[in-house]
Amino acid sequence: MRRITASDLMNPEVVAVREDLTVTELAAFLVEHEISGAPVVDADGHPVGVVSLVDIAAASTDEAGSGPDFYTGGWDEAPDDEAGEVTVDEDEELLVTDIMNPEIHTVAEDASVSEVASTLLAKHVHRLLVMRGDEIVGILSTSDLLGLLIDED
Repeated sequence: MRRITASDLMNPEVVAVREDLTVTELAAFLVEHEISGAPVVDADGHPVGVVSLVDIAAASTDEAGSGPDFYTGGWDEAPDDEAGEVTVDEDEELLVTDIMNPEIHTVAEDASVSEVASTLLAKHVHRLLVMRGDEIVGILSTSDLLGLLIDED
């Protein structure tokens, strides 16, 4: 029996975002593509980091000074404009490059399931880029790995 590798589990359609997108554009992009995060690429298409919905939430909290505390407070402390919406000065809007994580975690396309799981756990991340040499050939998430545990009957 052939062993399962990263290339068997990965999604070969990598949806990346440009580092010069605004955070608002990033949020719309992630929602439109129904994904929770993506690799970040520079103008030449080279990977320079990763960004996720968690990064957007953290940046929103930082921008507001004290964002909503989902565990103890809710949205009561969030600054509102007259319409009840949080405002952002467009001249000062953050870019993806301001909130992304510059660490890029990868596995080789022939990495075993054990190597993939070990890397995800050791790096405390939810997605890995799958590489063939210097080329990105896919993306693999914890959801892809967990799919192995589900009986599809």
